[in-house]
Amino acid sequence: MKAKGILNRDLMTAVTDMGHEQIMIIGDAGIPVGPPAIRIDLAITEDLPSIRQILELVMDEMIYERVIVAEEQKLYNPKHFEAVCGLSQRCQVETMPHREMFQTYLGKAKYIVRTGGFEPFGNVILQAGIDAPKWFRKEGCMVPDYYEERVNYTEEK
Repeated sequence: MKAKGILNRDLMTAVTDMGHEQIMIIGDAGIPVGPPAIRIDLAITEDLPSIRQILELVMDEMIYERVIVAEEQKLYNPKHFEAVCGLSQRCQVETMPHREMFQTYLGKAKYIVRTGGFEPFGNVILQAGIDAPKWFRKEGCMVPDYYEERVNYTEEK
């Protein structure tokens, strides 16, 4: 039996199934889920589990290279935005308009995790990545400019 971290089989399977650049969305109770995404429904009741609870677990287990939230989250739900930024240990949190975020990423998501979250503009997009420091810090490897920030982010934080 797994001792800690994510114990839900479907969620842990999703994390281990993610490949470089694939999308997982940690969504609120109202997030629309359609094909081709696989729904992992964890919602029990209002705010149980919360987006933050699930995001913390997933971010601890998953290698991600991008975190994207709605600009509206930063404006209208700043405490949640600050929490997401605080959880992101691999990259800075990006923002884009809510409508554009949904139009761009809902149809690209491999997995959508539905929480019980009642958070205005609370959805969080995670793009799977590689552990850049492990890949590029080997003897004889050179870091391309576009990977430099990913290689050094945790040291800068």
